[in-house]
Amino acid sequence: MAVWHVPVDLLARSRFAISPMTDTVAALRALHSPHHPWQYAWRRPHASAYRQMLDRRPVVRALLAAAFRHRWFADFLTVAPASAAPAFAEELAAVGARSAEQIRADLRVGTAGRLDDILCGDGLTEEVVFLLDWVWTHTVLPEWPVREQRLRADVVSRTSVLGAEGWAGVFPDLTGVLQWLGDGLLQVNDLPDPPLPLDRAEQLVFVPAHCGRGWVLWDQPTRFGIAYPARGTLAAVAQPTADGLDRLIGPNRAVILRRLRSPTSTSQLVALTGLSLGSVSDHLRVLLDAGAVTKRRSGREVLYWRTALGIALTGDPAAGQAPD
Repeated sequence: MAVWHVPVDLLARSRFAISPMTDTVAALRALHSPHHPWQYAWRRPHASAYRQMLDRRPVVRALLAAAFRHRWFADFLTVAPASAAPAFAEELAAVGARSAEQIRADLRVGTAGRLDDILCGDGLTEEVVFLLDWVWTHTVLPEWPVREQRLRADVVSRTSVLGAEGWAGVFPDLTGVLQWLGDGLLQVNDLPDPPLPLDRAEQLVFVPAHCGRGWVLWDQPTRFGIAYPARGTLAAVAQPTADGLDRLIGPNRAVILRRLRSPTSTSQLVALTGLSLGSVSDHLRVLLDAGAVTKRRSGREVLYWRTALGIALTGDPAAGQAPD
């Protein structure tokens, strides 16, 4: 398994970040090689334009073939964001600052040193910039207000867990593999890579994205991060099935109650359920009056979670109540 040696002061400075570039790379992965049903559903309206773009850009087609391998992709696509909320143009400029030879070196890692001749000519950096800008402009930007809301709602929820349980409580829920092993050791994946000391690192960030599986982010030796699947990614394609709880309290209230596995804000519930803010607020008021949920203010947000009654109604014993 791959383990990072994380200095205590680096962990103390670590934070969540929202990265348009990371979400763009997640979209590119879904366009290039979808693995989950929701990715196929999301990809469908973009597939024709994507194929046409590749037909016009043979260098981009060869670039993608070299950049994405089984459980690996090239480092120029995994740069950690430099701030908590960078603009896409800022992140694209950072990728564009890489030389063609740096990009080819990244690609050779995954191709055993062999590259298609078409990738050895001039203008490779410009092709990378074109590709990322195309994916952002054609697929991510039109959805960005909703995507960003969902990502920020995820961060609010994770931050509430961080306050209650510390990073050791947050890590296992991010990717399923990530976990704090103690003594400064953070397991980042289950690949047989050698341990990596982060002694020279200046930042460590955790970045939610619309993806099915997370990946490491880095610009060695100073910037490191983890991209992880944001909660609510399936909201647009996964519909709740009708059952006794739906019939008892109504389908929308049932959806909200099921989502309250951990302290969750109103804005996050809007992103997760697709309901309007007014509708979510009305349903929460009913659930509060019935004693199925409770609430607490956290900064500028109000967080809601299930009471013992709410847990019993959902039949979800794995969901615990927030601490007093």
